[in-house]
Amino acid sequence: MPNAPAEITTSLPSGQKSPSHRWWILAVIGVAQLMVVLDATIVNIAMPSAQQDLGFSNGDRQWVVTAYALAFGSLLLLGGRIADLFGRKMTFLVGLVGFAGASALGGAAGSFEMLIAARAGQGMFGALLAPAALSLLNTTFTDPKERAKAFGIYGAIAGSGGAIGLLLGGVLTEYLDWRWTLYVNLAFAVVAVTGGALLLQRTTRDKNVKIDIPGAVLVTSGLFCVVYGFSNAESHGWSSPATWGLLLASAVLLVAFTWWQTRSPHPLLPLRILLDRNRGASFIALLISGAGMFGVFLFLTYYLQLSLGYTPVKTGLAFLPMVAGLMTAAILATSKFIPRLGPRPVVSLGMGLAAGALVWLTALDLNSSYLTHILPPLVLTGLGIGLVMAPSMSLATAGVGAEDAGVASATVNTMQQIGGSLGTALLNTLAASAATDYLVGKNPKDPAVLAQASLESYSTAYWWSAAFFAVGLITSGVLYRRGVPVADPDAAPVVHM
Repeated sequence: MPNAPAEITTSLPSGQKSPSHRWWILAVIGVAQLMVVLDATIVNIAMPSAQQDLGFSNGDRQWVVTAYALAFGSLLLLGGRIADLFGRKMTFLVGLVGFAGASALGGAAGSFEMLIAARAGQGMFGALLAPAALSLLNTTFTDPKERAKAFGIYGAIAGSGGAIGLLLGGVLTEYLDWRWTLYVNLAFAVVAVTGGALLLQRTTRDKNVKIDIPGAVLVTSGLFCVVYGFSNAESHGWSSPATWGLLLASAVLLVAFTWWQTRSPHPLLPLRILLDRNRGASFIALLISGAGMFGVFLFLTYYLQLSLGYTPVKTGLAFLPMVAGLMTAAILATSKFIPRLGPRPVVSLGMGLAAGALVWLTALDLNSSYLTHILPPLVLTGLGIGLVMAPSMSLATAGVGAEDAGVASATVNTMQQIGGSLGTALLNTLAASAATDYLVGKNPKDPAVLAQASLESYSTAYWWSAAFFAVGLITSGVLYRRGVPVADPDAAPVVHM
């Protein structure tokens, strides 16, 4: 095994688009990725309006989020392998058109059931689109300097999409209608489909390679149980037999999947993808950062709106400095820091900055001001996440042959999805318990008491998110190889774009 991800050389056949088109391809991929990422938060702000319009209960509300997460999380690895086998361009375009169609269905939903079906459809087509987009990026940008810049931009989009979703969701809900949080995807899709059809090159299918059906069944079922188990924990608690039953079933299914991958003639997820040390460390970093980020996006949103009385638009604007910090750090990390220092100090520093920022947020109270108390840790969080996300995404897919680019990219998205599901379930449960414990022996009808109980719940979530990033700091320092990644020319596959 080489000591670092291998450099990938590029061979351009005659008639191929000139290299100058690569940056237009990045723009197309970025638009598609932004559409998928912001959809995780843009609908959340619209939830109260949708609930009032369609008349569904508080108990049913979670399914608007869960239906998307279940379909997206469980089908990602299969979607990644489909991109490898049937062509990344075709998979990308089908994913875009399907995602747009499901979004239009959701925007026009006349019932709760129709909305849930649309959200599940978004998740299903998103599972085709997301890994195809990242694998296109991986096989398009093979020059080390260009690749660093491209992954910096892509990582910034992936990391900031949730915050952008909060802002866009607030604007659309406040000034138009909740349905536009779904209809807006049509605009993104038109741009990405047009650009993708014109710029991307069709790849030929290797007809000798087949889809690993048993592996697909095992991993799809296992990931479904993981996401559903964490969602069930959020709604029914960790003591629920269904929660532990689902998580136990997921463990059994994923162990069986791993065993089968060592014996399958055409493995869905070749284990060679996971066994590179830097790549494995990157997958773990993405899992941990995915869980920790929810402490910022979810609970700081609650704090700004419910405790300080911010409007949805003002809340979204409040996150913009964090987005700026994240984008700056992501681009600098891949283009400047990793080539000079290597991933170990850079990703570890990012984890440490994010952990410190979240500890800082635990001091927020009802009298905290934005400029003095909220803005500094928010920017620090953005810088930390930017130092983690972009390098991890780049290293998680670097050195992977073109035949495995889709499934490697799907693994990146899977780690983030599982991390997000874990973070949502665990932090919501811990925050609710903290609020309940605070109310013991106090008057639950006193507004001041209730406000303080909310602050206790947010603070608990920040502490635990900080703990996630602290674990990430330790694992990054231990698992990443020391030094700068060096290309292995003997292992370099030739990728025809």
